[in-house]
Amino acid sequence: MSGNGIGLLFRLTTFGESHGPAIGGVVEGCPAGLPLTESDLQHDLDRRKPGQSRFTTGRREADQVRILSGVFEGVTTGTPIGLLIDNTDQRSRDYAGIQDLFRPGHADYVYWQKYGVRDYRGGGRASARETAVRVAGGAIARKLLATVGVRIRGALIAMGEERIDRSRWAWDEVERNPFFTPDAGAVPRFTALLDRVRAAGDSVGALLEVVASGVGVGWGEPVFDRLDADLAKSLMSINAVKGVEIGSGLEMAQGYGSHMADEMVPGAHGGVEFVSNHAGGILGGLSTGQEIIARLALKPTSSIRIPRRTVDIHGQAREVVTEGRHDPCVGIRAVPVAEAMMALTLADHWLRDRSRAAERKRL
Repeated sequence: MSGNGIGLLFRLTTFGESHGPAIGGVVEGCPAGLPLTESDLQHDLDRRKPGQSRFTTGRREADQVRILSGVFEGVTTGTPIGLLIDNTDQRSRDYAGIQDLFRPGHADYVYWQKYGVRDYRGGGRASARETAVRVAGGAIARKLLATVGVRIRGALIAMGEERIDRSRWAWDEVERNPFFTPDAGAVPRFTALLDRVRAAGDSVGALLEVVASGVGVGWGEPVFDRLDADLAKSLMSINAVKGVEIGSGLEMAQGYGSHMADEMVPGAHGGVEFVSNHAGGILGGLSTGQEIIARLALKPTSSIRIPRRTVDIHGQAREVVTEGRHDPCVGIRAVPVAEAMMALTLADHWLRDRSRAAERKRL
């Protein structure tokens, strides 16, 4: 099975299944000398882990990460960093009743067709459980980027038909509520919506926004490794994500060049300043020095208690109800995952840009 890693110079490869003994990964390309301990990774893992509120899955995982290699006496050695997270609360028996059924909206059918093996335990390799490793690897990338002044923050901005009021945006509010939303006024509405969804045995989708500040000018690799293309790929690789936009994104299709082309004026200290940021901080695949802004749409969780039509492995018509513990809105816990994927992509492109700058000096 290929496709388990992302990045060129800063690369994360993950392994493991939802109901296996553990999940883990290897981070390659982290420079030597970066102060790093397990506690540096744990904060983001604690934000992502399940069972923290009644709005997420009841699965209880400590998500305690262990660093197996690549760190000595509190600093990175420049060698691969091995990460391991034990699975401690998997209940495979919850899935025994659907071991021969394909769940609508899940990867069951396509995995079975491709590999000929049916791992019905919570989605196996396709489970969002794998994203815990991404968050751990992303925390390393985030700490590396902080050394050059880059900060990455994410938020949930819509759930179902409910939207935040952007005029009330407060980053500090994101860490104060279980929805990772920047609008305190949206919390009661999100709460009421999820209470209705849970009572009905259904699920609901969400829209997230991730913002990176402090990115230098010129990060990116035209033509096919454009920064926005790589960001779109990394964010789209997150489970349940079905749409990604950079800056004004799809709104551009209804706009005019006189409004959407970000005008420039002389900067106060030389260079240029942009009057707006419809491009989301990326032009021609290269960073402009503005905030990089991305939004991602996540579909409703496919595991629901409402009966759905399906077929079994013998091709017979069946009906399926998914029991067990599931998120009514997977978008909530996807916020730290989206931050991690942006961090991994930016760390990779920063290292590429640094390598090019070093090459220019030699020339």
